Amino acid sequence: MSEENALAARVAEAMFERDRASKSMGMEILEVRPGFAKLAFVVREDMLNGHDLCHGGFIFTLADSAFAFACNSRNDANVALQCSISFSKSARLGERLIATSQERVLGGRTGTYDGEVRGGDGSVIALFRGTSYRVKGHVV
Repeated sequence: MSEENALAARVAEAMFERDRASKSMGMEILEVRPGFAKLAFVVREDMLNGHDLCHGGFIFTLADSAFAFACNSRNDANVALQCSISFSKSARLGERLIATSQERVLGGRTGTYDGEVRGGDGSVIALFRGTSYRVKGHVV
């Protein structure tokens, strides 16, 4: 494992240890490397809306968490400056959703990340874009 990938793994472990929101939703980190993260969760009954579909807020949170792990992966502390999501398909009870976030541009104090959430069959559930803002400090 490269030094950069090892650092990204240490940062992800430290962040996840303190990330009560992601842990409470049952998220798991599948992969992290510099500028990239992949997370997943299984849609639970308490995540369903009035149509018996996964509430969009939970899908957004999964995508946002992947974004957070990607933009902090180099151990420079970052927060979200702006995020948007476009939903293309519903997710159902028991379905495993996988979110990825990939750095597109990093310069100065901001970065742009593209993400997606895919369903159990590999279909796109949502597309996500986030802009990060580097703040003072480090994660580890």
